[in-house]
Amino acid sequence: MSVRRVVPIAMRLSWLVLIALAIGEFVTDLPGPGWATTLLPALVVLALMAATMSLQARAAAPRGEPGPPVEVAPPVTGRWKALNSPADKVPSHGTHAYGQTYAIDIVAEPETAEGEAPGRPGADPATRPAFRLFWPVVRRNRAFPAFGAPLLAVADATVVVASDGQRDHLSRNSLPALAYLMLAEAPVRSIVGAHRIIGNHVILDLGGGTYAVYAHLRRGSLRVRAGDRVRAGQEIGRVGNSGNTTEPHLHFHLMDGPDPDAARGVPFTWRGVGVPANGETFTVVEPEERGGQPTEEQAEEQAGRPTEHQAGRPVEGRAAGS
Repeated sequence: MSVRRVVPIAMRLSWLVLIALAIGEFVTDLPGPGWATTLLPALVVLALMAATMSLQARAAAPRGEPGPPVEVAPPVTGRWKALNSPADKVPSHGTHAYGQTYAIDIVAEPETAEGEAPGRPGADPATRPAFRLFWPVVRRNRAFPAFGAPLLAVADATVVVASDGQRDHLSRNSLPALAYLMLAEAPVRSIVGAHRIIGNHVILDLGGGTYAVYAHLRRGSLRVRAGDRVRAGQEIGRVGNSGNTTEPHLHFHLMDGPDPDAARGVPFTWRGVGVPANGETFTVVEPEERGGQPTEEQAEEQAGRPTEHQAGRPVEGRAAGS
């Protein structure tokens, strides 16, 4: 068994021991002073956990200089905004764990009416709700335009993992809900394993030792099963809010193996889009037929070049305002 597989297991065992010690302190009356029966063992376990976390990060970190980014098609169509992008920092999510060194999050950002702010009461219901300090504490998933958006295969590939049995929870886009996610929910998910962090997900084998991960999918939305062959542009599922999330969005990354616990991240670039930076919006034009190649005019639109039908009017290319 490789070090990259052993380390996550050791981390989960450390969490379980720490929880057992905390429970034991309240439900049992162990002989001897509390510092010797509970506090000292807990400090030892915490030290082991810190060492394990450091080892986990180093085991999952890339070796040597990263190779050239693997070019794939965008996994969505429409207008989206990038968050936690590898264009701004690496590792993009603050850790190399789960093969997500070069991961990106994207949320749907439909155009709003002129003068209206997204998430403002009375605004277009298709706009994305803004983060609130206290109220509403949570929102239902249908309030977010990303929820239920189709997800497309980024290349011709083989499905190696397809899982969509986890529930879609309410949003965590307020201060109290975010605190609950970070302090209570996220640690529990880490103990259970990677599948509870990434929620419902699909992993595609793109060939050449490269695998694509789609995380946080909608429960029951998958259109593929393990072993299926898919074509580039084929719909494979829908955006959801499962796993360790604050709101409905797509988490996407490439890695060098099918197991997130043992894989290392692989750089990517989306054809016609590149790697959008944090806060950058981008638009992907939908092909005429699902699973087919875009027309020449659509390819020009994706690349940000004006077509003859767009002459005389602004064109949105790779990013808004660029």
